[in-house]
Amino acid sequence: MATDAEVHHAIVAADEAFRSWRETPIDERSKVVNRIGELFAERTEELAAIITSEMGKPIDEARDEVAFCVDIFNYFATEGPTLASDQEIKSYSGGRAIIQKRPVGPLLGIMPWNYPYYQVARFAAPNLVLGNTVILKHAESCPRSALAIQKIMDEAGLPHGAYVNVFATHSQVAEIIADPRIQGVSVTGSERAGAAIGELAGKNLKKAVLELGGSDPYVILDADDIDQAAENAWARRMENTGQACNSNKRLIVMADIYEPFVAKLKELAQALRPGNPAMPESGTYAPLSSKAAADGVCALVNDAVDKGATLHAGGHVLDDGSAYFAPAVLTGVTPNMRAYSEEIFGPVAVVYKVASDQEAIELANDSAYGLGGAVFSTDTERARKLAERLDVGMSSVNVHSAERAELPFGGVKRSGFGRELGPLGMDEFVNKRLLYIADQ
Repeated sequence: MATDAEVHHAIVAADEAFRSWRETPIDERSKVVNRIGELFAERTEELAAIITSEMGKPIDEARDEVAFCVDIFNYFATEGPTLASDQEIKSYSGGRAIIQKRPVGPLLGIMPWNYPYYQVARFAAPNLVLGNTVILKHAESCPRSALAIQKIMDEAGLPHGAYVNVFATHSQVAEIIADPRIQGVSVTGSERAGAAIGELAGKNLKKAVLELGGSDPYVILDADDIDQAAENAWARRMENTGQACNSNKRLIVMADIYEPFVAKLKELAQALRPGNPAMPESGTYAPLSSKAAADGVCALVNDAVDKGATLHAGGHVLDDGSAYFAPAVLTGVTPNMRAYSEEIFGPVAVVYKVASDQEAIELANDSAYGLGGAVFSTDTERARKLAERLDVGMSSVNVHSAERAELPFGGVKRSGFGRELGPLGMDEFVNKRLLYIADQ
């Protein structure tokens, strides 16, 4: 962990860099951010191997994560100057009224282990283009990826202090947020972490963006090919071995296709065997990020089964001391079970049966979370009507989620607040300053 002196140096460096970085023309800042994306692309294999070894991400998915980061840096490098441009608004009192988007200062980012590069990219890219500077506190289990990012930032041409990685403790994080030079904090993590950071930010009158947990509904109203629908749902649930905040954690299926849908999921789960994430093979699954994570998922499944739920496949931690959790299919989950209301951060497909569109939307919205959700139907208009009623920050029709650099990401309710990516991603940590020029 960092010493107090190192934390102090990080704050000083970020503050000093801000004074010059903010004065650098935005086109020049964008060129540096574009170079960051180029370096990510050039080092794809090296970066992918690091996170596969640190948190068990299958190597192909690790490469995809790096590629997504390239897209994010390229998007903000290309579109950022336009998104941050002045906007003149109508004035009814004469004169000219102009909204200017200006940087606010050094920011603290607190990032998780499940997407070690992507989470950092979507926070850092827009803010570096805007002219803010970044102090980054990464997950303790991802030190090598954190240092690899720092190396890229330095080599891309950022001034010293514009991006500073710091292995801060919890108490040091509190000190950073309290420092008057820090102007905001963004955290991606658990609900518990978000509540703690949100409290610190509020206490110190700092802007905060919180991207927290999720229990996304995945509603299937009908399907021409039930097996294919099940395969698609299962593939989504298995991405990153189920360790994604916007994974389809609740599968809500119409009664007339429910039985064959569950049967196919069971077949898919039972066909999997443990594999090596560094050398993935068809029909294998990867470990979770830690043994503690696997035990936590297992506890949620056991609680449901003990209270009457049906476990169709998997649901246990391998007895070899590893972090492998056998992918599970769970039905019959009721509100008295932890699995109904808590986020299951692992490869568990919880399937619910409903008899009508109304029952589907009521179940979908019966959650403290509100990150994303998806509705599937051969009738696009029927799916759209239901998708518009989802109490979420991101609602999709006939696709599991819309994740691209240009599309805003974020939730409502206990999934947090604020947005990253897309045009809205440049509107969080910015001074929307009014410039009013009176008529003479």
